[in-house]
Amino acid sequence: MVAGDLYRPGDPELAAARARAQALMRDYNRTIVGEDDIRGPILDRLLGGRGPGCAIRTPFHVDYGVNIFLGRDVFFNYGCTVLDVCRVTIGDMTQIGPGVQIVAADHPREAEHRDAGLENGKPVTIGRNVWIGALAVILPGVTVGDDAIIGAGAIVTRDVAPGTTVVGNPARPLPRKG
Repeated sequence: MVAGDLYRPGDPELAAARARAQALMRDYNRTIVGEDDIRGPILDRLLGGRGPGCAIRTPFHVDYGVNIFLGRDVFFNYGCTVLDVCRVTIGDMTQIGPGVQIVAADHPREAEHRDAGLENGKPVTIGRNVWIGALAVILPGVTVGDDAIIGAGAIVTRDVAPGTTVVGNPARPLPRKG
């Protein structure tokens, strides 16, 4: 699964890993800002790794959690979802608005694979100092370069170059000024 190969989501090992993540999310989502002594250990068990200074407002939702790697001072606002069937990497000082979805989960394009109940995924990489506006969606396989801006509500279907601002559905670069 993590390699992007076809897999069966009902596999007992994967179902157990999702149940583990759900229990940790339930515990985390019952906390409030300021309960760092409770929140930190839960995040350390839930996520693959995180740098210092990360802040994640609740509710926060993941598939597995262990495939999510955060740099330092990463901020998630309320109601974000990360479907991490593959690795999701988010660089230092990236700020993520409310309701953002980061989706590494995908489905095969071949009807016979979908009919067989198979799924797949592609890793998502978000660079350093990126700002992702409210309700944006980052789709499987996308890389967002350092210092980029993703406009609110954008649906990001392809890579975003460093320092670029994208908006819309599908997300397109805004013209550079000057």
